Amino acid sequence: QVKVVESGGGLVQAGGSLRLSCVASGGTFSSYYIGWFRQAPGKEREFVAVITWNGGADTRYADSVKDRFTISRDKDKNTVYLQMNSLKPEDTAVYYCNAKSTITVYEYWGQGTQVTVSS
Repeated sequence: QVKVVESGGGLVQAGGSLRLSCVASGGTFSSYYIGWFRQAPGKEREFVAVITWNGGADTRYADSVKDRFTISRDKDKNTVYLQMNSLKPEDTAVYYCNAKSTITVYEYWGQGTQVTVSS
């Protein structure tokens, strides 16, 4: 059973940084996208960033986080990171890791980690 577990959230002041981790287990991820989504109170879950597991680690970002957030992966540790710099209060949300197969309909979500940015 594929499982993804997030960690690294917390409380930070505006302008600060946090690094989130997503550890994936229970499968081989050569045909997966691993991404980050977030959900703020009263809002729908939205896309943040995604990376391909294999190949050149292609990445894509939401416009709202481009140039501030960086997604990366460590295949030896089965971990995807989200480095978040220059954080803003509007980045406050629960951040979720998502593993989505590129060849089946399956996708897996973590439980989420809270990020709170104070002004």
